[in-house]
Amino acid sequence: MRSKITLKELAKLLNVSVSTVSKSLNDSSEISPKTIQRVKELAKLHNYKPNPMAVNLKHKRTGNIAVIVPNISNPFFAKVLAGVETEVRSLGFQVITYISNESLQLEQQITELLSNGMVDGLLISVSEETQRTGDYEHLHRLKEYEIPVVLFDRINVDIELDKVGVNDMRSIYNAVSFLYSKNIKKIGLVCAIGEIGLGKQRIEGYLSACKDLNLEMKDNYVVVSEDYAVLKKDLKELLRQEDIEAIIGLDYISTLLASRVVQESNLKIPYDIKIIGYANAEYTEYYWPSISYIDQHPMKMGATATNLLVERIKGVGEKTYEKILETELVHFDSTEF
Repeated sequence: MRSKITLKELAKLLNVSVSTVSKSLNDSSEISPKTIQRVKELAKLHNYKPNPMAVNLKHKRTGNIAVIVPNISNPFFAKVLAGVETEVRSLGFQVITYISNESLQLEQQITELLSNGMVDGLLISVSEETQRTGDYEHLHRLKEYEIPVVLFDRINVDIELDKVGVNDMRSIYNAVSFLYSKNIKKIGLVCAIGEIGLGKQRIEGYLSACKDLNLEMKDNYVVVSEDYAVLKKDLKELLRQEDIEAIIGLDYISTLLASRVVQESNLKIPYDIKIIGYANAEYTEYYWPSISYIDQHPMKMGATATNLLVERIKGVGEKTYEKILETELVHFDSTEF
C-alpha cells in the first residue's frame, strides 16, 4: 500500500499553499475547477485521507468552543478570556481553555486533540515558537476538517484564517507622534517580545515614526531582548549614556521593567522622563507613579473574535475576514506635562 501524505507535502508537490490544497479538497468556490482536479488526483495517487472521526462529526454541534492562549501570566490574555467567556455564554456555547506555554509542540498536541470533533470551533493566539518556525500545518489541518479557526491578538502571521486584532505598528507610531507633539524628541524603546510578529510590528511603528518625524535615533535607543536580565542591563546603560526624554515599553514586562529601572537610575517620572507602555488596565493607576498605556481593549477583542467564530460555526460567510480594533492611549502620571 502506498504511504499516506500530509497536506503540507501535497502542497509542496503541487507548488501551491496548504490552504489551497485544503480548500480544493473541500470543493471551495474560491479555487478553480482545474486546480481542484489536480489536487484531488494527486491526493488519491498518494492515498491521502482526512481524519475520519472529524469528518463524521463535522456536521454535528457539540456546543463547545476551544480557546488556546500562549500564556496565562500576562493579564492581557486573562482579559481576552473574560471577553470570550461572557460572549460565549450569551450565545449558548461552552468554552474550553488551553494554554500552550509558547510551545509549538504543545499547540500541535492540543489541536490534534480538538480535531476529533470535540469542539465546534477554535480561538487561538499562536505561540512564540509557532511564529518563529512558521509551522501552521496543525491549523490548516483543522480547516481541512472544517473546524472553524479564528486567530486573535497575534495576527501578523502568514496564514489564511479569520483574524481579530489591532494595528500594532500604528499604535506605537501614534504613541511616538504624541510625544513629539509635546516636544519630546529623544525617545527610547524597550521590548521583550522582538521575536514574534506583533513585537516586530511595534518596533517597525517606532522606527517609522522616528524617520517620518526626523527624530534622533541611535542604535542603543532600541533595547530588545527576551532575557530580562540583559534587558535591564542594557536599559540602565542607555539611561546612563543618553539624555533620554521618554521610553516606550512594547509589552507588559518591558513596561514594568522600564518604570523600575528609571527610578533605580534616580530619575523621576514624569519630570525627568515620560513612559508609555502596555499594562493591566485595572491596576496601572495604582502603580507609583501610575503608567500611561496603550489600551488594546482585550475584552472587546475576545468578544469580537467569539462572535466571528460563532458566525463561521453557523455557516455565515466564506472568505476570510480580518477585523482590526482601534487602540487608545490612556494617560496617567507617567505622561503628565
